[in-house]
Amino acid sequence: MRTVVNSAIGTLTSVLVVNRFRVPVADGEAFRSELLTAREALAACAGYAGGELGRNVDDPELWVLTTRWANVGSYRRALSSYDVKLRAVALLSQAIEEPSAYEDAEPGATLNIESSRSLG
Repeated sequence: MRTVVNSAIGTLTSVLVVNRFRVPVADGEAFRSELLTAREALAACAGYAGGELGRNVDDPELWVLTTRWANVGSYRRALSSYDVKLRAVALLSQAIEEPSAYEDAEPGATLNIESSRSLG
């Protein structure tokens, strides 16, 4: 994953999105099915580069959906698509409330110096 800042419009490329969920163990199988549906809807969107779902090995109530995107704009447009609104947004709204979009921080990556918080 490589991050590039487009100074003309301030967009990033190669974005990792991490959505974590707290789900009772008894609801795990049904939740996994919902996660698969959400990932399928996201995967159909332009800019989707991959995704995985997982359950924490030490805390089986903690689930994660990670997706990779060509850029932050692709991710945000995906959330606005009709199919994603229909098949994924309700589930994604149940995620633990925390920032979810990450830029590449591997050695050699250009980090986004100006945070969105400083722009407000």
